[in-house]
Amino acid sequence: RGDLIELDAGDKVPADLRLLRTDELAVDESALTGESMPVAKDPAPLPEVALADRTAMTFSGTLVTAGRATGLVVATGADTELGDINRLVHTTAAVQTPLTRKITQFSKVVTAAILVLAALTFAIGVLRGRGASEMLTAAVALAVGAIPEGLPAIVTITLALGVARMVRRGAIVRHLPAVETLGSTTVICTDKTGTLTQNQMTVTHVTAAGRDYTVTGTGYAPIGQIRQDGRTVDLAGHPVLRETLLIGLGCNDARLVRKGEDWTITGDPTEGALLTSAAKAGLDHVPPRAAVLPFSSERRFMATLHDDGTVYVKGPVERILELCRDAAGPDGEPVPLDAAAVHDRAEAYGHQALRVLAFARGRTDAADLDELPPLTFLGLQAMLDPPRPEAAQAVRTCHDAGIQVKMITGDHAATARAIGARIGLDGKVMTGAELTADVPAGRVRDTTVFARVSPEQKLRLVQALQADGHVIAMTGDGVNDAPALKQADIGVAMGRTGTDAAKESADMVLTGDDFASIEQAVEEGRGVFDNLVKFIVWALPSNVGLGLVLVAAIVAGTDLPILPLQVLWLNMTAVLVLGLPFAVEPKDEHIMTRPPRDPSLPLIPRALTIRILLVSAILLAGAFGLQHWER
Repeated sequence: RGDLIELDAGDKVPADLRLLRTDELAVDESALTGESMPVAKDPAPLPEVALADRTAMTFSGTLVTAGRATGLVVATGADTELGDINRLVHTTAAVQTPLTRKITQFSKVVTAAILVLAALTFAIGVLRGRGASEMLTAAVALAVGAIPEGLPAIVTITLALGVARMVRRGAIVRHLPAVETLGSTTVICTDKTGTLTQNQMTVTHVTAAGRDYTVTGTGYAPIGQIRQDGRTVDLAGHPVLRETLLIGLGCNDARLVRKGEDWTITGDPTEGALLTSAAKAGLDHVPPRAAVLPFSSERRFMATLHDDGTVYVKGPVERILELCRDAAGPDGEPVPLDAAAVHDRAEAYGHQALRVLAFARGRTDAADLDELPPLTFLGLQAMLDPPRPEAAQAVRTCHDAGIQVKMITGDHAATARAIGARIGLDGKVMTGAELTADVPAGRVRDTTVFARVSPEQKLRLVQALQADGHVIAMTGDGVNDAPALKQADIGVAMGRTGTDAAKESADMVLTGDDFASIEQAVEEGRGVFDNLVKFIVWALPSNVGLGLVLVAAIVAGTDLPILPLQVLWLNMTAVLVLGLPFAVEPKDEHIMTRPPRDPSLPLIPRALTIRILLVSAILLAGAFGLQHWER
């Protein structure tokens, strides 16, 4: 503590720092706070605020994306915010899965019943004058007959086959019982960025010269079109649109990079979105730069001067309007600037949780940008991190299956609410500040979207839902998700974007970072449980029937109709081998339209228990009838 650290773009912050001086510093804190965009930092002191709003601090493990800074080390190692998360992970006890809890409970009941029955059988036989050695053999035969020896094998086989099917669906299971747990899930708590959304900023709307355009395609892949009223636009007839897109291309420090079939960026995600929107219009070249004014918190805009004397400027709407003296009309000629109309359009985009940037251009004969020339306002570009195309359908499928889906994010409440509405998660919104230790369980249950949530608050959320009797699946990719992933009945980490801490705390890893894979895993888990119940209902009548045959023989005073070795042979061959097909039984086609199982219900419900006893009685009658007939 007390050391001075200098930070530059690309550095990983080595400790928790109190910033003393910054030069346009922006830090990617998504792994720690869930905030999807780089956070601008400022050394100005702040009152006590949430972790994601501490702009005067940088935290260990986060990444500097832009700018420079000097900071004072205030915490290292276990004392950092990252260390606090590590402590939460290690103090959070792993939770038994619903299947292991039910199997354990079922085994205890069966074991107790068999021991009591064997003891009674021994006592009854001795009291009736039969030898103790003979009765000990009979008691052992009863225990062997009643115990479902094939159950551990069939459970392991069924779960292993489920794991293999999950791999083909893009999910790697780290703990075998987790295959079934998703089938028991009643609530899925999912991260927003990268799971429900693509984590790739995308321009969706452009306004130029008072005309509105839509941009098709999502992500950084330059595949899409600029459209107006449903028709593809020819830029030759829309000169102001062309210039608006060119400014996004020229006033830009990011780069698009193609890696195989995927497109990524180096630099700021917002600038990456502007590059993509220009590429969709077929624009890939601007005159070389002669000078640049980088964005700063004081300046609040970025400007570039190009060799042909054109000055491109971009920035927040309010700031760009202050710098402009007129606007470009549909033909590119100057017209009076209608600032109120621009503000109205920007606000309309804002209500859709779109991030809006404004663009202007000017001309100068100067060789530098010491002074901006008069600027002409051109237009707006609005962007967001778009929902995955399959996310909305997956959410609907979960709702149809009776599973609640709750979105948890480090973003602001307004952004979270708008994204939630796009994928079918309409409902109440709660911020992390409201998620206190004494928050009523009913309020948590009725809330759909949780915004600005810290790691401890995520953990508290999962615990509150578990205390309300729910089986929780938690998805996440950041270090901040690790405690909640471990506490949940099943933790699901992202394979592509997930941190090592998240993967180590999770029970399942999704190779495609796709929420639709979770919905498929729920379906697979329900199928696994159904097949296990089918095997148990098939095997138990044989076990119970064999036990009843022995008890009845002793009570009736007749010879044992079956010996212990014969009982073991029946259990390990006939029952197990003939029951194996249940492990590969196809899933019911309506499996995702029924509600999740009540966690409080036993493994074998009453109706199936009655059926087991009925079949056992038929086996008992058949065995004694056959023995009597043979004699």
